[in-house]
Amino acid sequence: MTRLVALLLALLVLTGCSGGSEPGSAPTPSSSPSASESTAVPPPPPPGERACYLLRYDAAVADHNHADPVSCRREHTAATYYVGDVRIPTEQRAAQQCPARLDGYLGGDAEARALTMLRPVWFTPTPEEVEAGARWFRCDVVALAADGRLAPLTGPVEGALDRPETRDQYAMCGTAEPGSRDFRRVICARTHTWRAISVVPFSARTYPGEAAVREAGQDPCQAAGAAVADDSLDYRWGYEWPTRDQWDAGQRYGRCWAPNA
Repeated sequence: MTRLVALLLALLVLTGCSGGSEPGSAPTPSSSPSASESTAVPPPPPPGERACYLLRYDAAVADHNHADPVSCRREHTAATYYVGDVRIPTEQRAAQQCPARLDGYLGGDAEARALTMLRPVWFTPTPEEVEAGARWFRCDVVALAADGRLAPLTGPVEGALDRPETRDQYAMCGTAEPGSRDFRRVICARTHTWRAISVVPFSARTYPGEAAVREAGQDPCQAAGAAVADDSLDYRWGYEWPTRDQWDAGQRYGRCWAPNA
């Protein structure tokens, strides 16, 4: 995926000047400059590193973005936290660096980040812009409201997970018990009945198999459910373990859930 702020490219026309002939001398023919000498296209400048954008979900997951930035004090759904300066901007380079750099931007620890709906997205220049000399990629953070929808970002997102109020603002909740037909992950500002409360990390380098990841979360999630329940003898809890596809995409943990208080 890749995205960028559009800028109108101006053509810089280079015109040659011919000198006059002295009296009695033969006229000097003027030569027309070649196309490569007469026109130069300046490379598009990189996007701002702390810009904000009002994007819809489909624009946020596109490869390129040409939306104009908006004031970060106004409604927005995406905030740029890093602009890479590279010789060859590629999707692969952005996909490696943007998720890694988001951790330091958001603050908090690995568990806090796994329990929010904040996600990185990234944009690269179009092939035409790369041809013109663009040498950047852009990393934005967005908040998922639900599948296919973005939530507005309010207040500064940098360091959001170091502050209890903003950490709760972007927390992950569920519309029903995990594993049930009606379960959907949503931001906790939306209607919900369950909440993600902790994670079960895995250290294996390869996927241990569904049976192993499912079994690994039973005791930890039961204990986590008991810890937040009003009645430690009568409570419910849930566990959402990583699938192989999620594992391959980088999710090396499961989530524990409990009914919303």
